[in-house]
Amino acid sequence: MKFCSLSSGSSGNCQYIETDKVRILIDAGFSGRKVEDLLSSIGVCPSTIDCIFVTHEHMDHIKGVGVLSRRYDIPIFANEGTWINMSSKIGEIDNKNIKIIHTDKDFEIADLGVHPFKIFHDACDPVGYIFFYKNIKITIMTDTGWVNNEMKNIIKGSSLYLLESNHDVNMLKYGKYPWYLKKRILSTKGHLSNDDAGRVLSQVLLGNGEIILLAHLSQENNIPYLAHETVGSFVKDCGINIHKDITLDLTYRDRATKVYSL
Repeated sequence: MKFCSLSSGSSGNCQYIETDKVRILIDAGFSGRKVEDLLSSIGVCPSTIDCIFVTHEHMDHIKGVGVLSRRYDIPIFANEGTWINMSSKIGEIDNKNIKIIHTDKDFEIADLGVHPFKIFHDACDPVGYIFFYKNIKITIMTDTGWVNNEMKNIIKGSSLYLLESNHDVNMLKYGKYPWYLKKRILSTKGHLSNDDAGRVLSQVLLGNGEIILLAHLSQENNIPYLAHETVGSFVKDCGINIHKDITLDLTYRDRATKVYSL
């Protein structure tokens, strides 16, 4: 199984997963051409993408979804609430490529198991995704202002976590954003801070070689080094060596990460 974060941030989000039988995207928040370029940067032809999974209807997650579906005849998977709220934004989609899924209901695509789970964000019915392949489990969880115990139990035991580490609280509080936007980001339907990400990971990691990719870092209210250090300190405090027991890496807003093989 292969995973790559093609890009993650407020300007656009797109993740890639590959198994022996299927190639998928999670979100496509850039122009079709930009997504094609990102895929080409890791040696993947866009015409080989089998389906696109959508987490929620915000434009930094859906901008290229419709274009790619029409250009390459790709099915789009999203729950009903997301479909209702994104349909007018992505253009006309062939009926056979409209795939409605149900939050918290498992299903399969070829050799890949999929579990969409509820998250907390200011969208209609946003979800994170867990993907299962043989004994491998991958969690995709960004754009959530809160992680409750049920979510922690669901994601625990993953081989790879793509987890939001959006902002440093002090940078956000004392930064130049207007108060209404600061309030939104800090709310339980906003985004996870570095501290939040660290706390979540300290409660779900086992120290068994997991890969953690910190995602959706704010350009204005975070610094990659700070995100890595803050999250790393929480993980170290729970007895896990971030240099030996796990891999703690970052995603990028302007380019792909390396391709991780699991």
